[in-house]
Amino acid sequence: MLVKIPDLLNPTQLEAVCSVLRQSDFVDGKLSAGRHAQARKNNQELKPQQETFDALNNVVMTQLVQHPLYLQNAMPARICAPIYARYSSGMEYGGHIDDPVMGPVNSRYRSDISISVFLNPPDEYEGGELCIESSQGDSEFKLPAGHALLYPSTSFHSVKPVTSGERLVAVTWVQSYIRRADQREILVQLDQARKSLALEDDNPAFRRVELCYANLFRMWAEV
Repeated sequence: MLVKIPDLLNPTQLEAVCSVLRQSDFVDGKLSAGRHAQARKNNQELKPQQETFDALNNVVMTQLVQHPLYLQNAMPARICAPIYARYSSGMEYGGHIDDPVMGPVNSRYRSDISISVFLNPPDEYEGGELCIESSQGDSEFKLPAGHALLYPSTSFHSVKPVTSGERLVAVTWVQSYIRRADQREILVQLDQARKSLALEDDNPAFRRVELCYANLFRMWAEV
C-alpha cells in the first residue's frame, strides 16, 4: 500500500531544514548501504553530527511521528533515525530492496515500511523520480516539497538519475506492530469505517466495528 502524506512540513519548516542541509557536510552514501546495494548507490548523506541531526529531527521527525495518517497506516512499533540524502547532477540509486533487518547490533529492527520525505521543490531538479515496483505495475513519484510517501520495504525501488539541480530527501524505516501489509490494510479500512460510524450517535454498528478492530489488532500484533 502506497500512502501520501501531503504538507507534512510547512514552508517555514522546509526553509529551515533546507538551510541547515545546505550549510552541512555530506559523505558518500555508500557508507550506509547494504552489501548488495552499494554498487547501485550513488548519492551523498549528511555527515553524522549530533547537533545538526537534532536540529533537523526536531522539525522533520516531530511532524512525522505525530501525523494521523502516519499513525493510522504505519501502526509503528519502532522508527529509526532518518538519513538525510542529497542527489546532485549525475547521481542516482539503482534498483534495490531495503535490508530486511537494520540498525546497530544492540538495537536491531525489522523494516516493514519505508518513508521518503521530499524536502525541496521538484522544479529545483530534473529527474530524480522515486520508482516503486509492485504487482500492479511500476509507479513514479516526484512529490512537492514537504510531502511524504509511505511504501512497503518489501518492494523493489530506485531513484532515477538527477540530470540537473539537487534533490534533497529524508528517508526512514518503520517496524510496525503488524508485520503483514495485507493485515495492516484491513485494519486501516476498519479504522476508517469506525471513525465514520463514530459520528453517528448510538450507532450499534460502531461498537461491532470497534470490537473487530481491537481484537484483530490484538490477534495480529507483535510486541
